[in-house]
Amino acid sequence: MNKSIIIIGNGGHASVLTEILLAQKQKIIGFTSPRIEDNTFHLPYLGNDGAIEKYNPSDIELVLGIGIIKPSPLREKIFNTYSNANFQFKSVIHPSAIIAPSVKLGEGVQIMAGAIIQTNTIIADNSIINTGALIDHDCQIGAHTHIAPGTKISGGVYIQKGTLIGIGSTVIQGIHIGANCIIGAGAVVISNIAKGKKALGVPAKEV
Repeated sequence: MNKSIIIIGNGGHASVLTEILLAQKQKIIGFTSPRIEDNTFHLPYLGNDGAIEKYNPSDIELVLGIGIIKPSPLREKIFNTYSNANFQFKSVIHPSAIIAPSVKLGEGVQIMAGAIIQTNTIIADNSIINTGALIDHDCQIGAHTHIAPGTKISGGVYIQKGTLIGIGSTVIQGIHIGANCIIGAGAVVISNIAKGKKALGVPAKEV
């Protein structure tokens, strides 16, 4: 039996997730936000994130509707706070996504329309694989990572946690990218990127 869902956040990313869930006939009881806001889908406003604590963790699932536009501890912090309080985060997968049977998905993973994830890839907790992203075989994508729309990641790539791979970028086979990095939009990564670095250009260079 599906549990009722609370959406954390009310921006564009939350709207995309909400539409997927509603199309799948999931029951959403409302959303949280720091302040009272209108909601595109007329969901009830439940209060700030503290309102979640009024609910029994066994009765609901959470969907983290806050996106990542740069490395930030916010998404990871929210995930860890409520995981430690025994709440579960629901994975959201668009029906048009193609995911190989051998792929392993962590908790709260979000996979958007048109994404393709190939054989033996691992996607860790709370990661976003955004619209039309392509991830080939034997990749490891760390927790709290955002693979932006249109990104192409070749086989055997290892991306550590909290990293943003920018829209339309390409990562060639066997590359390692450290934690909390930014790979700029349209970059082509042909060499390893150290932890905490920003890399831009074709080919991508650390800046």
